[in-house]
Amino acid sequence: MNALESRLQARFGTRLRSAMPLSELTSFRIGGPADLYLTVEDEHELMHAKAASHSAGVPCFCLGAGTNLLVSDRGVRGLVVRLGDGFKKIKIDALNVQAGAAAEFGTLVETVVEQGLEGLEFGEGIPGTVGGGLVMNAGAFGGEIAKVVTLVHGVTEAGEALALTKNDVNFAYRRTDLPRNFIITRVDFELAHGDREGLKARVAELRAKRAARQPRGIPNAGSIFKNPPGNFAGKLLEGAGLKGTRMGGAAFSEQHANFIVNLGGARAAEVRALIEMARNKVKEQSGVWLEPEVRLVGDW
Repeated sequence: MNALESRLQARFGTRLRSAMPLSELTSFRIGGPADLYLTVEDEHELMHAKAASHSAGVPCFCLGAGTNLLVSDRGVRGLVVRLGDGFKKIKIDALNVQAGAAAEFGTLVETVVEQGLEGLEFGEGIPGTVGGGLVMNAGAFGGEIAKVVTLVHGVTEAGEALALTKNDVNFAYRRTDLPRNFIITRVDFELAHGDREGLKARVAELRAKRAARQPRGIPNAGSIFKNPPGNFAGKLLEGAGLKGTRMGGAAFSEQHANFIVNLGGARAAEVRALIEMARNKVKEQSGVWLEPEVRLVGDW
């Protein structure tokens, strides 16, 4: 670790931080420190950081917008990298769209809809970045990223640039099959022509639906569980009497049972305990074993 820190400091100087509290960078406002933390501004910087960590035998984790994650109270061992503003660019050429992995998903939706392009409206209100959305094959209201992706660009564990086709990624429900420790840098989409005003109306409709159903203004990580085939996780959780159930500073939302909220000072261990308790209760009541959508990250 000391050798890696020295090598990265020689390249990045004070941009490299140690013992960085990750609670400041997650939508849950939960998480212990990263041993080393670095923001990179372009693909070459990312390749350098990845190659250095790989040769040092130190794990490297990419933190996006910090949504859909539960970071351990003990934090994350090794190097945590975050993609900077250089990865937020969005380019449009006819029906082809290139979006940097750090671009906000909502910004991408607004941009393409304004150009009268159809295929990403479902992403209105989905938190996080384009890269994070790709990793989770984000979707809602019948749409998902897998339907419109053409290429996924990124950097391998060893620090080499690599482009993956849609077939290479092996999309599945709320997940993708990417190379080990692959960090996405850009996603290419192919969309369709649509009626701009009609698309704007659809986005406004979905925005209203989300606002009515989901907790706003209180820290959370989005949906906790994936919807099982033919059912809804929120419905199963509510049926098991879990709405409002609290453990320490964490609780299942009174508004939507498939959200856990941080009421103040919640710890990752409390959220994880709620998740396990809920899985067991739903299994006992309905026979369904819920699969978490939120990712557990760090030293557990």
